[in-house]
Amino acid sequence: MLTAIAAVVLGLALLVWSADRFVEGAATTARHLGMPALLIGMLVIGFGTSAPEMMVSALASLQGNPGIALGNAYGSNIANIALILGLTALISPIVVHSQILRKELPVLTAVTLLAAAQLWDGHLSRLDAVVLLGVLAALVGWSILQGLRERSDTLGVEMEQELAAHPMPLPRALVWLVVGLVLLIVSSRILVWGAVSIAQALGVSDLVIGLTIVAIGTSLPELASSLIAVRKGEHDLALGNVIGSNLFNTLAVVGIAGAIHPLDVPPEVLTRDMAVMGALTLSLFVIGYGLRGRQGRINRVEGAVLLMVFLGYTGYLVSTVFASA
Repeated sequence: MLTAIAAVVLGLALLVWSADRFVEGAATTARHLGMPALLIGMLVIGFGTSAPEMMVSALASLQGNPGIALGNAYGSNIANIALILGLTALISPIVVHSQILRKELPVLTAVTLLAAAQLWDGHLSRLDAVVLLGVLAALVGWSILQGLRERSDTLGVEMEQELAAHPMPLPRALVWLVVGLVLLIVSSRILVWGAVSIAQALGVSDLVIGLTIVAIGTSLPELASSLIAVRKGEHDLALGNVIGSNLFNTLAVVGIAGAIHPLDVPPEVLTRDMAVMGALTLSLFVIGYGLRGRQGRINRVEGAVLLMVFLGYTGYLVSTVFASA
């Protein structure tokens, strides 16, 4: 048990560090190749910050632990909205200026509804996974068109400032890209082994471990980048990190895991976890989109409510662990 806990701690620490190196290397490489800053903010950062979830879920699915794969994806989405945006808004209210983000919020809501519909029969088939990956491909194409057209969007301006503040030569960026990717794979293997061992030792489902320890751990890169962004006044970048990551988690992470190994979905995923994720996504759309001409804004009160929802949800999951012990 102690070895498994040490593996989880080591795996998470290495995962967070390697994800940061991978994202930095990928963003800088894309910039050297001439990719617009807005496109980097929409695609590269969203993909990069979801890389830990992708690696962990793919490995868990390959090893026959679908609960970790599914729990990691949906648990990360819950943590991204309730923990990360809640904590970030408490520190500094988040104001949404970007028109691109206003377009992505309803897209995220629709994607969440699609994911819930696929789980209704208690099974995620390979066909469901292919549909998710197909929607992802369509969204990537849409993002490329938006990134090429809307060069003056606030999100692009903030991304441009961020890239200018951390210049890096192309050879070093490529090294960090490769090193980050290799260490992501290694740390994911360590983390999945430790998480499965803990679940077996405690006698709980790997779904609960995926929703708690693994999900929170793989969300740490988004937490760090959002806190840094909002401290610099880059509110759209902070929100963009979360929206992009949640889109990739729902479509790519679950899609890849389901394509590798079809998943049987326990009833509580739909009635508990998907319900919480759906409610949080809908609330993010309402307060972030800015209905009736109001500018989208997440104030400190709303941030505190989001944070309390996360603590209540996580507390309930933890209580189920002790109840089954």
